[in-house]
Amino acid sequence: MLTSRFLTSSALVLGLTGGAMAQDTSILVQSTTSTANSGLYDHLLPLFTEKTGIQVNVVAVGTGQAIQNAQNCDADVLLVHAKPAEEKFVAEGYGTQRTDLMYNDFVVVGPQADPAGVAGMTDAEAALAKIAEAGALFASRGDDSGTHKKELALWQAAGVDPATGSGDWYRETGSGMGATLNAGIGMGGYVLTDRATWISFDNKQDYTIAVEGDTDMFNQYGVIPVNPEKCPEVKIEAAQDFADWLVSAEGQAAIADYTIDGQQLFFPNAPQS
Repeated sequence: MLTSRFLTSSALVLGLTGGAMAQDTSILVQSTTSTANSGLYDHLLPLFTEKTGIQVNVVAVGTGQAIQNAQNCDADVLLVHAKPAEEKFVAEGYGTQRTDLMYNDFVVVGPQADPAGVAGMTDAEAALAKIAEAGALFASRGDDSGTHKKELALWQAAGVDPATGSGDWYRETGSGMGATLNAGIGMGGYVLTDRATWISFDNKQDYTIAVEGDTDMFNQYGVIPVNPEKCPEVKIEAAQDFADWLVSAEGQAAIADYTIDGQQLFFPNAPQS
């Protein structure tokens, strides 16, 4: 009988090698959606599999759900972008060690009409305050993802409680980044997104990046092997091989090499020994 680790629902599951391989040469990664939707795994994983023979299957969900799945032992590796939650995951014994992997940034995208007058701003908190003051539509993921966590932190820093506009100007989709971008564009609202997803997103219509360049919109990713002391079935050797390769000079170079239309999507920053 299949265990629950292979039955995660509401997720994008990617098997990124050509043929079936023995169970002990495959691992399961619980991941944020941006790394999958951007195409990064399609670039990285064949390189890793060719080198090691290890097949990597990815479940791509919001960071909060990915962490919960890993706590339920439905993972060998966690790769997400909410550092405080990742550090808590390790502190509670669910992960062996967290390592910085790569970064990019968040941006606010909006329609050409720019109803809140925020285009060109570099202060994210001030821009959000203007959006709220104008009652301009804003589409939020509302799903406890890393992007949603960052958005809520920015609203708090702006001194705005978006819940007061819920169902009015503030619309929570409860969906992933791509679906939220589609919803936001469909209603003519602003959206906070990671830059990698925006670069790879096809349905931009008349939307452009309205707000960018604020250091508060820094977006750090981390990689964590799941701790076999909490999850005895974890394939720790293969999981560690994957984490080690990602942070190695070879893995970091492969991350840096991934571009779309000449634009680099992720910037490696793992500590090098």
